[in-house]
Amino acid sequence: MARAGKVAFGQFIPADTPVHALDPRAKIIMATAVIVLLFVTRSAAAFLLWLLLLLFLSRLSKIPARTLFSSAKPVLILIIFTSLLHIFATPGELLFRIFGLSATKEGLKLAFLISLRLALLVMYASLLTLTTSPARISDGLEGLMSPLARIGVPAHDIAMMITIALRFIPTLFEETSRIIKAQKSRGADFETGGPIKRARAYIPVLVPLFVIIFRRAENLAVAMEARGYNGGSGRTKLKPLRWRRSDSAAIALLSALSALIIFGERFLAK
Repeated sequence: MARAGKVAFGQFIPADTPVHALDPRAKIIMATAVIVLLFVTRSAAAFLLWLLLLLFLSRLSKIPARTLFSSAKPVLILIIFTSLLHIFATPGELLFRIFGLSATKEGLKLAFLISLRLALLVMYASLLTLTTSPARISDGLEGLMSPLARIGVPAHDIAMMITIALRFIPTLFEETSRIIKAQKSRGADFETGGPIKRARAYIPVLVPLFVIIFRRAENLAVAMEARGYNGGSGRTKLKPLRWRRSDSAAIALLSALSALIIFGERFLAK
């Protein structure tokens, strides 16, 4: 179970809620639609509505908001770098100068919107993994890609690879944290010095991390072979997916809310 303060992306928190009970195909469709719509959102008011929707889904699914917010921590550096790039590279009304760089009002506004977009993208994707087990995500992806299997696309194998990657994200973060703590106990310094010195300090972390990654991958491959795994051909499911009215209703409701947000934004912009 994911806890606040730890990496939430890729984790699964079981619970008896309407969100957990939805068909994984419906949740994947809705999460993909929201992520696409976030890219076309332009105003702070619209982003606020997306955030309110996320908080509502968090409460409905009994996932703590703090857990969702912590899922954005892995991309915090990317958010800061992108924000600084927009603040100092966007032409417009001058706010201040620092080290020969000019910060503009338009750049500050754009950086704020970009930061919200990136954070919401990660949090909506995290909500999917927090409310859907890896096995159900695999079944949902395979179900959505099943029409492609008729033209030779290995839908089951692709779904399995994506699911394994999602499952190993929190594991890799835990291993990285464990290695860093072990290196610190041996006197390694990751917090002082310039960027180049800090980057070099992480080299002793990357080497054992890659060893652990390849070892886990080999162990997983051996375990799958020992259990007779041979791909999706001839496999049956213990719990087959069943599309229900609640899944269609959820997609219809999200479509209505999305249309209200997007067209409302366009109307207010005129």
